[in-house]
Amino acid sequence: MSRRFTPKVVTGNDLREGDVIYLTADDRWTRHHHEAELIDDEAHAEIRLILASQQTGKVVGPYLADARAGANGPEPVHFREAFRTRGPSNYFHGKQAAQPDA
Repeated sequence: MSRRFTPKVVTGNDLREGDVIYLTADDRWTRHHHEAELIDDEAHAEIRLILASQQTGKVVGPYLADARAGANGPEPVHFREAFRTRGPSNYFHGKQAAQPDA
């Protein structure tokens, strides 16, 4: 018996800046997890990952990360992915510096 597919988002790191980025439904890359395309079909997820893997001038190490539907868009399921949404942990810069509570 096969396992039920868990919804995913395509994520990786921006080649130039190193920030965590997510693939949107309209083929853009965003730094905001809630703007990512939430994929609920395994075949479609693999196609989207192939597309991301071909963008070697933009993204490094793309992969599929488990996610779930939330009130404002996809939400991370695992601690690692939730941690990645907050930005670098060594000092405040990038999206951390833009947050009012940083």
